Amino acid sequence: MQGGFAFADVHGDNSSDGDKQDSFLKNQMGANGILAVDVVYSNQFNKSEFGGEYSMFYNAKEKLLEIQDIQMNYITFGKGEKPLILIQGLSTRSIKGVAFSVAYMYRMFARDYKVYLFDRRENISDGITVRDLAADIAMAMDTLKITNADIFGVSQGGMIAQYLAIDRPDLVNQLVLAVTLSKNNEIVERTVNDWIRITEHNDIKKLITDMAERMYSDIYVKRYKPFMPLLAVLQKPKNVPRFITLAKACLSCKAYDELDKVQCPVFVIGGMQDKVVGGDASLEIAKKLGCEIFMYDDLGHAAYEEAKDFNQRVYNFLQHK
Repeated sequence: MQGGFAFADVHGDNSSDGDKQDSFLKNQMGANGILAVDVVYSNQFNKSEFGGEYSMFYNAKEKLLEIQDIQMNYITFGKGEKPLILIQGLSTRSIKGVAFSVAYMYRMFARDYKVYLFDRRENISDGITVRDLAADIAMAMDTLKITNADIFGVSQGGMIAQYLAIDRPDLVNQLVLAVTLSKNNEIVERTVNDWIRITEHNDIKKLITDMAERMYSDIYVKRYKPFMPLLAVLQKPKNVPRFITLAKACLSCKAYDELDKVQCPVFVIGGMQDKVVGGDASLEIAKKLGCEIFMYDDLGHAAYEEAKDFNQRVYNFLQHK
């Protein structure tokens, strides 16, 4: 459910390069480690994609949005005119310091879109819901005068995206719901409550290990198991109460009964082996909406990272290919 993990999510690259195999480690490095990883991988960027320096950084920028008493960090990249809003999932860290990494991982969209990734607001209050978080995204879009955008939500980000489409249809042109749910089930309740309990006991190594085992395929977990102690240090939440509050928000999604208010085309994509929200959750949404769906039979919650064609499938839907 993380942003590096996913509810993570939002950090999946699905290009055909060999660097795909290292996405798990790269995405868990967090704000303290991601720039070092960018340097290591910068020589793998395809400089012919957009030419020169642009291909390395995709015009990626980190910005701060201030609206009354609300502060929200966000990232922009891409040279297109059409807006694409990425909504990440639950994360142990903020998006500060990861602009170049996010731009590279979603470089497929950089030619056609001006891409925005909004973090959660800085001051999170107890009891906040995913619907509240959707209202924050809407407020940010209104402030930046973004309308009729394509929305790509992953995990918790997919929950937020549903409410954005329900409450503010004027802001949403097309909607992608990745590895997410529209109502609670036993799988997500058990998962989130376990993560909250582990975090409250300050066992970050166990938290990172548990997240990895529930999200990734066995082969990925086995490959990067030696790095778990390092990842536990790099992914340690800077603000534990904030992480717990946002984790609890994952259990507030009750969008299912309002999905008939969604007016735009929708693409649902998920993994049948999902141990975080459950593969059936994606099937429920698609059946309710009667929309297009694609499910990876042998992948779970981290399908957005492990499936090499994940971003391509999303791109094809958005571009009507």
